Amino acid sequence: MKGRIKTKYPGVFYREAERIGGEGKEKVFYIVFKKDGKVLEEKAGRQFMDDMTPAKAASIRSQRIEGKRVSPKEKRSIEQERKLAEDTRPTMTRLWEEYMRQRPMNKSLLNDDDRFRLHLAPSFGGKTPAEIISLDVDRLRVRMLKTHAPQTVKHVLALLKRIIRFGTHKGLCPEINTARLHIEMPRVDNKSTEDLDGEQLARLIESIEADPNRKAADIMLTALFTGMRKGEILNLKWEDVNLDREVIYIRDPKCGTDQSIPMNQEARAILARQVRNESPYVFPGKDGGRLQNIQPSIQRIRARAKLPESFRPLHGLRHVFASLLASSGQVSMHVLQKLLTHKSATMTQRYSHLHDEALKRGSNAAGALFGEIMANGNGGRKVVGLKRGEE
Repeated sequence: MKGRIKTKYPGVFYREAERIGGEGKEKVFYIVFKKDGKVLEEKAGRQFMDDMTPAKAASIRSQRIEGKRVSPKEKRSIEQERKLAEDTRPTMTRLWEEYMRQRPMNKSLLNDDDRFRLHLAPSFGGKTPAEIISLDVDRLRVRMLKTHAPQTVKHVLALLKRIIRFGTHKGLCPEINTARLHIEMPRVDNKSTEDLDGEQLARLIESIEADPNRKAADIMLTALFTGMRKGEILNLKWEDVNLDREVIYIRDPKCGTDQSIPMNQEARAILARQVRNESPYVFPGKDGGRLQNIQPSIQRIRARAKLPESFRPLHGLRHVFASLLASSGQVSMHVLQKLLTHKSATMTQRYSHLHDEALKRGSNAAGALFGEIMANGNGGRKVVGLKRGEE
């Protein structure tokens, strides 16, 4: 590079150098100025690469003298600090990744990861807890309640609170300002059930049988005949089905412990007619993997049966299964708990009123029988009783 070549602008000169990205030479402009008693020389830019001119270089010199512009070195330092701050910024995504690293991988954590990726990451993944306000959470809650059950929304918002609490306890982010962020939980009625009357159930079964998607139809019938959860049915593998012993093994269920439930004849017929191929799944998805999305088909079946939009086809059929058994009076609440694989009897108690009604019907039937005997006795038939002390 040759020596300095002056321009008509004071403190601006250039040197000629090989052009970058092209043939020939180009001018590299420099500025010279005094600041804090020191003479400084800085590169302003290249003629072609930076589209630099003597006038632009003179403007840069004036800004440097007035303190309105930083030097290239200072600019690089500021950029490095900014990048470092960005890389260590406690966003919700980074807090969640650290949360996962510190916990054992299990079904509960996988479920939470799905909730984070599907519902929290799109809205809050790039934000820090301090940047989230109550209005943001309110909008998420209202939006989710249009398409998801209140319990699902509650799980998502509880996860949001848990991640923020984890970050503050670990010193990864400052305490949140509760005046700016208040997470309101949706009201959940855990005692409610989704039930169908006889006419609705008949229409649903007719709609299931008429649907062209036989896999979706059989999945719905399996839910109705076994009371299994959606995830348990979609995760069901051939190694978990024993048609000879008529037993279904449920691996890693919601209650946390592997369970087995008896297979009634209706359920056995459904499972026995499934085509077994190289896939380990009883109801395989594309390429033999786990079936991921069956909602369009089951929602079509629900709509054809003219059921309420609030009725969730698979989860609702689990409730129908439980309600039918409870109202029959033929099974105890303990047996129903085992069939539903509830962890505690508390969850099964939502069906206790149906069981009580069945018992009451039985008691009334007994009362009617005794009333008939008494009436017949008064009509001339002797009612035999035991005297005190007789057996």
